[in-house]
Amino acid sequence: MIQGARPYNDTAAVMPPIYQTTTYQLPSPEAGAAIAAEIAPSQFYTRYGSPNNKQVEALLAALEGSEAALVLGSGMAAVSTALLSNLKAGDHVVAQHTHYTATMSLLSDVLPRFGIEVTQVDQRDIEAFARAMRPNTKIVYTETPTNPTMDLTDLRATAEIAHAGGALAITDNTFASAYNQRPLALGYDLVVHSATKYLNGHSDVTAGVICGPRALIEKAWEHMRINGPVLHPFEAWLLRRGLQTYGLRMARHNANALAVARFLESHPAVSRVYYPGLESHPQHALAKRQMPGGFGGMIAFEMKGGYDAAYRVIGRTKLCILAVSLGGVETLITHPASMVHSQQTDEQRAQAGIAPGLIRLSVGCEDVEDIIADLAQALA
Repeated sequence: MIQGARPYNDTAAVMPPIYQTTTYQLPSPEAGAAIAAEIAPSQFYTRYGSPNNKQVEALLAALEGSEAALVLGSGMAAVSTALLSNLKAGDHVVAQHTHYTATMSLLSDVLPRFGIEVTQVDQRDIEAFARAMRPNTKIVYTETPTNPTMDLTDLRATAEIAHAGGALAITDNTFASAYNQRPLALGYDLVVHSATKYLNGHSDVTAGVICGPRALIEKAWEHMRINGPVLHPFEAWLLRRGLQTYGLRMARHNANALAVARFLESHPAVSRVYYPGLESHPQHALAKRQMPGGFGGMIAFEMKGGYDAAYRVIGRTKLCILAVSLGGVETLITHPASMVHSQQTDEQRAQAGIAPGLIRLSVGCEDVEDIIADLAQALA
């Protein structure tokens, strides 16, 4: 879909140049005034946008099948901008229990400080979303698969519930990625990503993106212009570079993760594997319906020996790197309870299903036999 796309590159360079500048010379006072009044001009002031941002936004909009896209300085900048550009004091949000750790803090701590109420429900219970709706509900916010327990949220059903109540439906598509799941086609209004992860794919860029209709993206841009979570030109250029191998990488992530999940499910030291591509996953049928491209590269698995057993495993791996984050070409392993969700209380972690013995694995693009061999020696 994005092969050969050359938007916003008026040079002869196959790889577009990096516009490493903060400001642009204006052709005349009259033209300068007109440009300053535009939404997201590409050559005015870099907080407003840049040619590099425009290039990658065009590609990301094509991937998600959206009318427009906005890149920002991080995934959390995308999440907070998508929410706050559509909320005000007195509004209500319906969200699920399990989210990325910083999103959980945004929903439970930050939004209430601005006079915005949040009701969180079990994402597996569609009726719970419907029961939580109020006359002042403005957003239904979801994330699927969840981080790290790989629970699924029915996107089509939750979009219908949101729209029936006059609310927007917004989802975080980072774990699945647009390669595997297309929320806008299932009725969602806005999709956010931590582009740091699969979209870039090389663990060298921190970025976020919001995709959706132009009117909502323009509202998000205005919020970004004021609050300033800008994605700088070099990072936008790197993100575009990463997207050139996106399809190749995602196919390999999907295949490797399924093989690793099957290995882990058969291992006697592992009590449970969380991966929607496994037939044993309680929502496997839903995964097949709404993730037609594949089931992604993220796995969680629980050790029979709890916390101590999990720590032994993550301390023994050699190929699998002990590090947070995900979605790069290298395999990363981490302990969610102590390293990812350490900012949450024990009660919040328990409610989100994050057990002390849970390990999260971001399966990379290495030879899958090497990944399995490393895990086998660590589990022995």
